[in-house]
Amino acid sequence: MQMQTLTPESIVSKEPAGYTLPFDTSNPRFPGRVQVVFGEQDFSSKLVASKTYRKGDVIAPLTGVSKSAKAWTSVQIDRDTHVELNSELVFMNHSCDPSIHIDAVEMCVVAGRDLAEGDELTFFYPSTEWDMSQPFTCWCGAADCLRRIDGSKHIPRCLLGSRYLSKHIQALLAEREASGVTDDEVLAARVKSLQQ
Repeated sequence: MQMQTLTPESIVSKEPAGYTLPFDTSNPRFPGRVQVVFGEQDFSSKLVASKTYRKGDVIAPLTGVSKSAKAWTSVQIDRDTHVELNSELVFMNHSCDPSIHIDAVEMCVVAGRDLAEGDELTFFYPSTEWDMSQPFTCWCGAADCLRRIDGSKHIPRCLLGSRYLSKHIQALLAEREASGVTDDEVLAARVKSLQQ
């Protein structure tokens, strides 16, 4: 795996036309902790560990974030608040078998398992997102891949399994269940959306 230094020139050449990063690319916030690896195609860049981490280690604090509208680059940190990460952390990709999780209470990125230098840092987007602004088809390859990533609102609890979920997502799921919406109803709507 070839690691490249985060520079404005490499981002311009590797990310889609018109895409502007919401942070100063000449000054990475977490050198020595994480590093961006740029892919050859649009949206193929990723964030990797720059050193080893043990499960439970804090990889990076979520400092310097800014409140934002719900967007494809934002992270939901409570029931009604989205933030832009304003750092290289924006390159964390989704996986249905994630290597990290975002602790939206302590405001940090935490290793979900032991990680070696160069391991990709991925998180389960529905762990923080209730209803995503830009759903997508997942091809992560995990044995329990959900295929459609659109936020926990659209996923039955039985499919969320034992994955880490932020406290606000747990509360919203409990409210959904208390309102009488069943997993069967959510699953039926999900199957219908997958067939479209």
